[in-house]
Amino acid sequence: MTGEIWVLGATGRVGRAVVERLRQTGAELVVAGRDRERLCRVSPDARAVTGSLDEVCARLATEAPSVVVNTVGPFTVTAPRVVRACPPGTHYVDVTDELRSFELLHDMDREAAATGRTLVSGAGFGVLATESILLHLLAGGEKPSRVRVDAVASVAIEPGALGEALAGTIVHSFLDGGREVRQGRMVRARPGRAAERLTTPDGDVVTTASLGAGELFAAWQASGAPSVIGASALAPANPLVRAALPAIVGVLRLPGVAGFATRRLGRVATATAKERPRRSSWGRARVEWPGGRVREGWLRTGEGMTFTVDTVIEVVQRLAKGGGRPGAFTPGRLFGPEVALAAGAEFVVAD
Repeated sequence: MTGEIWVLGATGRVGRAVVERLRQTGAELVVAGRDRERLCRVSPDARAVTGSLDEVCARLATEAPSVVVNTVGPFTVTAPRVVRACPPGTHYVDVTDELRSFELLHDMDREAAATGRTLVSGAGFGVLATESILLHLLAGGEKPSRVRVDAVASVAIEPGALGEALAGTIVHSFLDGGREVRQGRMVRARPGRAAERLTTPDGDVVTTASLGAGELFAAWQASGAPSVIGASALAPANPLVRAALPAIVGVLRLPGVAGFATRRLGRVATATAKERPRRSSWGRARVEWPGGRVREGWLRTGEGMTFTVDTVIEVVQRLAKGGGRPGAFTPGRLFGPEVALAAGAEFVVAD
């Protein structure tokens, strides 16, 4: 690689793993976060930049990294700030799955192209797994009439506090509410709608339901279909929980409540260590064409967080070597579905 690689949020779970993998490649690293002592423990031989997000962005604007990796949520807030701080020629990668952050970066496409920057949002399991199997099924054919993608992650849980960054992502996901594409337009929908019971190629039975997340945006951009559902095993499929969601979202939209909920959740919520629930994580796509033809396929990965880190490394290496092109993209739209294979996935297709 040539040029520095900045990792923002380097002490978080994804950030730590990305830093460790980049160190193994011999990359020239800059780690950024609030706590210098923790940054030094993560990568003692890397240059550290400490401070708030605004302070880190101010430093970033005065330098010329090759690639900036943003692992700090909520990305609806952080992504536009970091992108605007990136100087011309500096590429940007994040791991968001927040629908609104995809829309915000998509709106910056022309600005990025004019300044020679590549913006890649959603370099992680959910988006890349689902859009890659979808692109594989489409394979340059006619535009489909209906698409559904399902993200079924299998993730090991680390013990400890949730943290404000992840808490912010969760709260902003609730604020986004449900979304679907109908008649070629992104519209609001009840979160947890269109629940479907799936059996994976491994034989595991899971329930997925619609969610307004990055998978939906990526599938719509990839297919151009007038009807698109983005579903996830993380969506609330329980009818009682789904019924309560509008009231929860209404409370979160009151002035000051979202910020309070983020801070409180980040400090109070703790996780107990758990092994991943299934051997594999899966991205699934089902495509229907106007003539009645239907194709379904699955993409298999291992542990979901490991695949996310592998995806970030693959995207960063390609950008650092000049393999991108200016503009705003999801990883599959930029590099094609083979980028998922390079990150360790495999296709399982059945017609």
